[in-house]
Amino acid sequence: MKLLDCTLRDGGYYNSWDFDKPMIEKYLKAMHEISVDYVELGLRGFNNEGFKGACAYTTDSFIRSLEVPNGLKLGVMVNASDIVIHSEGIEGALSKLFVSASDSPISLVRVACHVHEFEAALPGANWLKSKGYTVGFNLMQIADRSVEEIKSLASIANKYPLDVLYFADSMGSLNPEQTSNIIQVIREVWKGPLGIHTHDNMGYALANSMRALEDGVTWVDSTVTGMGRGPGNAKTEYLTIELEEYRNVANNITPLMKLIEDFFKPMQHKCGWGTNTFYYLAGKYGIHPTYIQEMISDSRYDEEDILAVIEYLKSEGGKKFNFNTLVAARNFYGGEPKGSWNPAEILSDREVIIIGTGPSVIKHKQALEEYIRDKKPYVIALNTQSNISSELIDIRAACHPVRLLADSSVHATLPQPLVIPASMLSDNINKAFGGKELLDFGISIKENTFMFETNYCVLPSSLVLAYALAIGASGRASRILLAGFDGYGADDPRTTEVNNLLEDFTRVPMTPPVIAITPTQYKVTVSSVYAF
Repeated sequence: MKLLDCTLRDGGYYNSWDFDKPMIEKYLKAMHEISVDYVELGLRGFNNEGFKGACAYTTDSFIRSLEVPNGLKLGVMVNASDIVIHSEGIEGALSKLFVSASDSPISLVRVACHVHEFEAALPGANWLKSKGYTVGFNLMQIADRSVEEIKSLASIANKYPLDVLYFADSMGSLNPEQTSNIIQVIREVWKGPLGIHTHDNMGYALANSMRALEDGVTWVDSTVTGMGRGPGNAKTEYLTIELEEYRNVANNITPLMKLIEDFFKPMQHKCGWGTNTFYYLAGKYGIHPTYIQEMISDSRYDEEDILAVIEYLKSEGGKKFNFNTLVAARNFYGGEPKGSWNPAEILSDREVIIIGTGPSVIKHKQALEEYIRDKKPYVIALNTQSNISSELIDIRAACHPVRLLADSSVHATLPQPLVIPASMLSDNINKAFGGKELLDFGISIKENTFMFETNYCVLPSSLVLAYALAIGASGRASRILLAGFDGYGADDPRTTEVNNLLEDFTRVPMTPPVIAITPTQYKVTVSSVYAF
């Protein structure tokens, strides 16, 4: 059997493959001490968008600059997408990436393929074998393929000189029994060496790897501390211990544990790979883990947001990561903006006060409530906030689709009419509000744009503050007061987002003046509720 460690290749998604040379050399020595058969040092390809470190390209010259222990075999991975669409064809692409194996410090090349790329990429195996490389093809996302599809793919692979055919549990959705079933299906057709790359969404990476070995798989992947996109992979430090009875090799784990303590643990604390409840749900419902990784690292998503997006992707499909799909999960308004409620019929020439969720609302609640009772502004509360007496709130505004999904049951119990883009949302979402009075004010999202029409608006984002400001502007309010918009701190990206929003709003001709009447960190005119 072969143990392949791909830490720097899979873990590079967290630091743009920019690892320090001294760390790489310590890592290579640690791999040699536990008798890893192959180290996949990184990717090799043509993608030049944005800065990426040396392990994103893993050139022969870079590898030669490293101190590599004698006898440790090295490899790289090529994404099939890089070679199947190359203008000079697959052989032309590979000839730009590789020389003969006899002239290279690497001996293994693996090609990662989605199902739709697999057959088109396989001829590359002929060229790579002719140059003397050990060749592996990794077939991704086959867990939800039919038995017939899996057999067909494995049968096609038989026509090419592969040294190993891998399958990856790309969504981390398999358990050991399901893993065994896929192996049996592949084995009915494919007679060559078989490998597995497991993901730890549901905590089964190690168990699935061990079950695969019991069922005759002879190549198995792992990474140090499981480092890899999202929930990560089978852990090298665990797998090498479990495999001692399978492998008659030296296994000195001390250098690896030292490296974990000095480098990988601090980096894991910073970057956050490893499974959690969100990754577990993603694995359960076949959702690509990068969706979870992106949301966890984005401060705009709180726990309810992430759960609601998972619910959305569960029904809409999320097996292949697409950033636009993630945006759609936050901004999924259908079709052209439209609505039926005209806020000007109520707000024209009136003062509007928008109540946010900041702690200043509680601190200055008495003054705010006295002002509302005395001056009778039109009060718009955002989402489900309840820090102001309920009888003083005229309407609630909500538009962020994730919040709508998360808060629908709470809204159904609140007495105020709710302004949402009702006619642009699915029937299922509207039904979630029960018999509640809904005021239908349409919305469309367009970067850096504010437009205020009779019964809809165009906004730069789906922030509910933008929606409430648009209600005031479309309603031709005399002015807009903000209470409870304290801010998140100068370094928080949400502060920048709101500041940009307020700046864009005030640039639009004829918009009502905006004044914060409780303390705020935002760049907006500030006064005091007490002065008012």
